[in-house]
Amino acid sequence: MRGLVSRSGPVSSYGTAAGTGALAVLLLVGICGSPAYTRWAADTLTSPDSAGGYYLRLLAWPAWLVDADGQAGGLFAANLRAVLLVALAVALLYLLPAAQVARVPGSISQFFSGWAAYVLAGGLAAVLAALLGPDPSMLGALQDASAGAGYGFLTGWIIGTASLGGRA
Repeated sequence: MRGLVSRSGPVSSYGTAAGTGALAVLLLVGICGSPAYTRWAADTLTSPDSAGGYYLRLLAWPAWLVDADGQAGGLFAANLRAVLLVALAVALLYLLPAAQVARVPGSISQFFSGWAAYVLAGGLAAVLAALLGPDPSMLGALQDASAGAGYGFLTGWIIGTASLGGRA
């Protein structure tokens, strides 16, 4: 496929692996963390004990709000986890250029780099949100880190797959 030509040379019509992964992060957190989705996942699932019901609820983990509804710390504290997840995931996607340093460059390293970035971002976002939030505690931070890393592990394949769409 021919790329576009610019003053500095040919430009690919595809984005970078980190760029496509970042777009997937924004879409995943934006859609599945939205109040409409989280309400739907909590209310309309007939069997939350099923694997499908569990996974649909898990997708809502980085829930964000439009109104703080009297939550301690206000709207920023209510959305801190989602904001940190997006910021850290995007930063880690750009900092982990696995395809450039891997012994076997290619799509497998892009996939695992995107997945690993999302696992780390989920755990770090949960810890920082717990420590910077309105009621910080070390026990809460450790428990949230476990939930965040678990969320990243079970949903990071989406980000890894999206990273396959870009060039290294």
